[in-house]
Amino acid sequence: MARPTQPGQSRFQNVLGNLLRAGVSLAAAVVLIGGGLYLFRHGDEPFAYEIFRGEPTDLRSIPGIIHSAWALSGRGIIQLGLLLLIATPVARVMFSVGAFAAEKDWKYVVVTVIVLAVLIYSILSGGV
Repeated sequence: MARPTQPGQSRFQNVLGNLLRAGVSLAAAVVLIGGGLYLFRHGDEPFAYEIFRGEPTDLRSIPGIIHSAWALSGRGIIQLGLLLLIATPVARVMFSVGAFAAEKDWKYVVVTVIVLAVLIYSILSGGV
């Protein structure tokens, strides 16, 4: 038997679901645009699979990615889409902190803030 839901709970779940759908859809659209632009400009270039080339240094930082995307670089736009994809669950957790605080559910606020801190730490320390 299903547990009865509180009136605010279904609204909270709808907002979280819409946030996730919108974030993933926006990220996919941005990556698709960047991929199309990249293929349009570089689609006929030969590949050298025997040589590994990592991302250029300008695409390894958030300001560099934003600058590259603003300059309409296909790779920069793709990276921006990936950043949006990574930001989607972080935004969900941030929204959850606010929603739990509004409901005065302090136990869940504390747990969610810990999850947010772990997410942010893992994102910021990824290059170390």
